[in-house]
Amino acid sequence: MIDRKQIGRIVCRHRAAAEPGRLRLFAKAIGETYSYWEAGERLPLPPTFLFCLEMERPDPCDWFASVGLELPKLLHGEQRFAYHRPCFCGDVLTFESRIDDVFEKKGGLMEFLVKSTRVTDESGAPVADLHALIIQRHG
Repeated sequence: MIDRKQIGRIVCRHRAAAEPGRLRLFAKAIGETYSYWEAGERLPLPPTFLFCLEMERPDPCDWFASVGLELPKLLHGEQRFAYHRPCFCGDVLTFESRIDDVFEKKGGLMEFLVKSTRVTDESGAPVADLHALIIQRHG
């Protein structure tokens, strides 16, 4: 069971560099064919690339067990983004993830965890807010 006492807890904080090679791999993976992605080092990051950088840690799920999440029971429920400004290759970004809410439905057969991640640049200015809904199934 997901522990409701975890609401408000910062579950992870890390920094990630948006390096050009990683961006080119991302562009290839999503089928991007513009030669634009091969040019220069100061390319703008596609908005969803921030989600990839959020996962850019040795174990992006290392906090799951501490709040009661069991990986085999999880579903991706929702994901959304609020952007404050563009960011570019070469930027070093900080990601701070917090549990915003925990609730259940269907008499406890489904638990929901709402997580938000604040993305800031090296000066601490906001770049984006990432929101995710994780569903844990029981039964």
